[in-house]
Amino acid sequence: MTRLAHHPTLVFFFTIIGLVISSSLSLYLYIQGGFSATWLLFTLITIAFISTLYFQFNKQNKHMGFVLKSLANGDSSLGLSQHHPMRQHLEEIKTRIQSARLSAEQQAHFLQTLLVHIDLAVLVLDSEGKVIESNPAVTRLLGKPINHSEDLEDIAPLVNECDNSLKTIANWQYGEQQDNLSIQITSAQIQGQIRKIVTLQSIRDALQNKEQQAYKRLTKVLTHEVANSITPLSSIAQTCEGLLPSTLSFDDEEDKQDLALALQTLAKRTEYLGAFIARFRTVSNLPSPALQPAQLAPLVEGIYQLHQQSCHQANIDLQLDISHSQLVMLDTAQIEQVLINLTKNAIEAVRQNNDSSQQNARQVVLKTGANNAGQHYIEISDNGPGIAEHVVDMIFVPFFTTKQQGSGIGLSLSRQIMINHGGDLIYLQREQGACFRCVFG
Repeated sequence: MTRLAHHPTLVFFFTIIGLVISSSLSLYLYIQGGFSATWLLFTLITIAFISTLYFQFNKQNKHMGFVLKSLANGDSSLGLSQHHPMRQHLEEIKTRIQSARLSAEQQAHFLQTLLVHIDLAVLVLDSEGKVIESNPAVTRLLGKPINHSEDLEDIAPLVNECDNSLKTIANWQYGEQQDNLSIQITSAQIQGQIRKIVTLQSIRDALQNKEQQAYKRLTKVLTHEVANSITPLSSIAQTCEGLLPSTLSFDDEEDKQDLALALQTLAKRTEYLGAFIARFRTVSNLPSPALQPAQLAPLVEGIYQLHQQSCHQANIDLQLDISHSQLVMLDTAQIEQVLINLTKNAIEAVRQNNDSSQQNARQVVLKTGANNAGQHYIEISDNGPGIAEHVVDMIFVPFFTTKQQGSGIGLSLSRQIMINHGGDLIYLQREQGACFRCVFG
């Protein structure tokens, strides 16, 4: 009976046959002898047999239902008995489901690994602007985790208002560094749900590289067209000055002096221009930094000691503020040059303060710290006259200077060194004085 119950079709067939036979025999016995003990016993046996077959049939149907539900829920532990006719088909279904699930898991793992390793920041948002998927590059690029489109600040309106696709460029403030982002937004319907896929990529380095390439091309022009002409001009001026005989006479003696002065001026100016071009050449030919782990505190202390005596003699209060000493990857020689340039500029700035009531208040501060984005920095600030607001955007442009004897190379070179270190040199607006901050990435 148990083995028979494993064949639902046979059970159903025998149940119908049993019903027909039992009905026929019961009718025959009833016609022949009416109600008798034999007829009653046979009827009871027939009912018991049919009930057993029905119970087994119903049991197998329930078991099959449980097996199918378990498969639908991802559980393949349930199965059919060894003699069940559907066992082989069920095992084939299990194998295919497991194979498809394994393939899907491998593909999902591959895509997840790919998203983790690529530098392209990827966000997937639902119709309400909630982030349902993102990769680590998002936090690295934006400096904070993004859980909702509103966390994208100025970029949020672009994301929320995009209904199809959009490709644009926007600014992003990461800590104290201004970044340029390439943004691509695509809206799509996935499994019946509206999803927005947002990709973000920094193009700041690419823009800076183009800027440096432009500087290099300009340097080649200056070197080839100007520097090659300046050197012989300086030599000729010095030669002419030496050729002037002492016995040379003019109708007016001042004319002789003017001629000598003109030749001296020509020689000095051409020599200055040659040195100027040589300094600018260092901007475009700046070597890559040899990065080594170094503590910021000893580096700043060395700059402090280097300028302490000269500041004391000039009645300038040079202060040192080291809140912490962080280990940073840097080229010590190049960073020292940056700090020397900035400290020298700060000292020159406070010396311009000629107000007698402020003579004892002239101050330059060297400071280390970390900003809200976790970036470590060295800051050089002063309480001098500061930088006029209308020229702030120009201070890092090569050749631009507000000093009479300035070359306009120092700040540009310093910033390029910081950029090569993965950081930046930024100017912070203060109520009084100037503040330059070397931010390490």
